[in-house]
Amino acid sequence: MASHHAGARRDRAVRAAVEQGLLSPSAPGHEPGQEPSEQIVALLDTAGMRASAAALVSAFAAVTDAPVLHAFAVKACPLVPVLRLLDACGLGVEVASPGELALASAAGVAPSRTVLDSPAKTPADLRQALALGIAVNADNLQELARLDALVASAPTASPVGIRVNPQVGAGSIGALSTATATSKFGVALRDEGARDAVVRAYLDRPWLTRLHTHTGSQGVPLALMAEGVAAAYDLAEEINAKAGRQQIDTLDIGGGLPVNFASDEETPTYAEYAGLLADTVPGLLDGRYGLVTEFGRSLLAKHGTILARVEYTKSSGGRPVAVTHAGVQVATRTVYDPASWPLRVLAYDSEGRPRTGDETVQDVAGPACFAGDLLATARPLPLLRPGDVVAVPDTGAYYFAHHYAYNSLPRPAVHGFTVTDGGDDGDDRSGVVFSTVRKAQTLDEIVAEAGAAHADALLDRRPGGSVEP
Repeated sequence: MASHHAGARRDRAVRAAVEQGLLSPSAPGHEPGQEPSEQIVALLDTAGMRASAAALVSAFAAVTDAPVLHAFAVKACPLVPVLRLLDACGLGVEVASPGELALASAAGVAPSRTVLDSPAKTPADLRQALALGIAVNADNLQELARLDALVASAPTASPVGIRVNPQVGAGSIGALSTATATSKFGVALRDEGARDAVVRAYLDRPWLTRLHTHTGSQGVPLALMAEGVAAAYDLAEEINAKAGRQQIDTLDIGGGLPVNFASDEETPTYAEYAGLLADTVPGLLDGRYGLVTEFGRSLLAKHGTILARVEYTKSSGGRPVAVTHAGVQVATRTVYDPASWPLRVLAYDSEGRPRTGDETVQDVAGPACFAGDLLATARPLPLLRPGDVVAVPDTGAYYFAHHYAYNSLPRPAVHGFTVTDGGDDGDDRSGVVFSTVRKAQTLDEIVAEAGAAHADALLDRRPGGSVEP
């Protein structure tokens, strides 16, 4: 039987990707005018994705009998086949723009399993959501005033709520901490008069039936996440008591489970978080409240891997440098903020086999034309050679699906892979099946996106229609 361990599946997928030509040979020798060779490619482990979805569902089913909608945060991996797979696993979606809503629709996700959370919704965005029956979380009281007019003008099946900021503090990455004293999201509950204004907003609007909060994501400890949820629960209890009925029937507790980027171990787990909520906010899980979650990174990060060829190796200041085809265009956060977003780099030989041998401290650089384009600095690895393959695991969320077009570098192809029961004969290339999630971007597409159809738009135009350079 094939190993079900994520690392073993990854090793087999790397070897198979090289063997099956998803990653070009180490010396392609393409003729001028041909499409760029595939020196970088992204892989998604479908078994891992399914397992994470199942772990999320089972973790909350173990602590509450109430209905729970697990809405995948589309921002984490806006690829239609990914959304379709997660939909098949029983997950819904959380969207934050018309573009993300269009992707969810293309994936076949039902409006009733969709939540809209953008902090800058236009009247048209709100009107569309209410017409479709999509759940809406209002970010602020001005948005609520817009909803007043829309709800009054046409009936809707949309559940509607308000997002609140419990102002419980920040995690280790400020940009991802959404419950600070000055966060841009939600109604800040501890600001003077804000809590009373929120309570009054609910009492004046019987159609407000949800309450939403989200404390942050990577870098936010579980205890702080639970503290934010507890603050929202306490507010819901207060509103329901003052309303004399259970007006708020569903709490949207956001997502934010942090990811371990240091090893293949998946920690913390959804079960740990659900257990902490059961201990911290038991009333939330006693069956009176439906729940919505909005996890993203934690569902997919561990199941994505970027593969790239080593083009050249050299030495600078006595330290070896491997120049690869993976850099800022796929690992933007890591390149610009390596302390907050360190990534592992795994070394394979030119045929996709794990490289062994003594480790040498070396830099792993990307292809972009600035000095800071580094995946890793002073990293101990088996000494890389031209034609080798580097694999960057834990990149299934917020990496290759969020292309940064520095130097007009093309978006890489993305392939899902499934490891079957093959490979018992010792050939780890067999039994790996790939499916295209997204094709690589072509040079023609890059040129078209750069305004080629309007090439003369900025030239001087003279009377009579003539164009002067």
